[in-house]
Amino acid sequence: MRYYLTILLFVFIISCKEKSPKFSGNNMETQVDSILDANGFNGVVLIAKDDSILYHKAKGFSNLETKTSLQLEDQFVIGSISKQITAVLIVREYEKGKIRLDDKINKYLTDISQPWSKEVTIHQLLTHTHGIVAVEKPLLFKPGTQFKYSQIGYELLANILEKINNEKSFETIATGFFRKHNLNNTFHPNNKEYKNLVNGYEEDENGEMIFEKNSLYNYVPAGSFISNAEDLYNWNKLLYSGKLVNGKTLELMKKKYATRIHPIFDTVGYGYGLLFKNGEENVEIGALGYAPGFVSASYYYPLTKINVVVLENTSRSLDDFKEKFNPHLEVMKLVKAIVVK
Repeated sequence: MRYYLTILLFVFIISCKEKSPKFSGNNMETQVDSILDANGFNGVVLIAKDDSILYHKAKGFSNLETKTSLQLEDQFVIGSISKQITAVLIVREYEKGKIRLDDKINKYLTDISQPWSKEVTIHQLLTHTHGIVAVEKPLLFKPGTQFKYSQIGYELLANILEKINNEKSFETIATGFFRKHNLNNTFHPNNKEYKNLVNGYEEDENGEMIFEKNSLYNYVPAGSFISNAEDLYNWNKLLYSGKLVNGKTLELMKKKYATRIHPIFDTVGYGYGLLFKNGEENVEIGALGYAPGFVSASYYYPLTKINVVVLENTSRSLDDFKEKFNPHLEVMKLVKAIVVK
């Protein structure tokens, strides 16, 4: 009897192992290639574990008119991935003691005439719980009582950074930060030193890809930084290893402060520029990014120390965001589910 139980246990263990595909070598490359090809993907994908690159490919064109092939080092507008950069710049000032997260914004932005400047805090700007719809208009709701995704909140954070840094421009502050940390392919769009920015294309109602001319004008602190796959991978390594902010501050960034009804993920927790499904801040954390003509994802998987960066410069499916982000989501799903040796 004991012999048969041993055999059954052995078969069960082997069966379980067979149901967990291995994410390595040709198997990984084949699976990711299959996802990208099935979706007509046009962009760059990088997947890495610790310091080891598991997958790094460019597919398609940087310029659809000239059929110029994409290169691994090409740069993209990263959309809302920008928010975590601005959030890091803010919390670094908090670490220095130059600001408090519960400071009212009128302490720094004295030219706002609306009475809410004496109510809204830096924390609420970071977490989209401020209710601001425009600088000259009343609040949509009482600060701290609701979540409303906002670009203007992060623009105000950039204004605060300028005030506490002797009126230096946000561009200057960001550029100095990027160069200090060797993020040499990451730019504020006003810094015209970037050389490898690809064209972004938006699908029109006829299914034609149209060159998008407004990709860089979507509140830079919230949605218009420029970067490439390798720099975003290095950004994740710096951030989650505690080299940009200390461990306690990183935990503040990863904490759930509000619940967002997300157009793709349904319900997610929102920290400081970082998104995660409820209770999964140590499983899958990061952000998706959209700017006209550019569709992006940058995520980190703490349990396996894997980074996933997916940058695309063709935006399809008009207003169907789940379909628009489908290759990104499929790659993320694969990485999240697969056992890594």
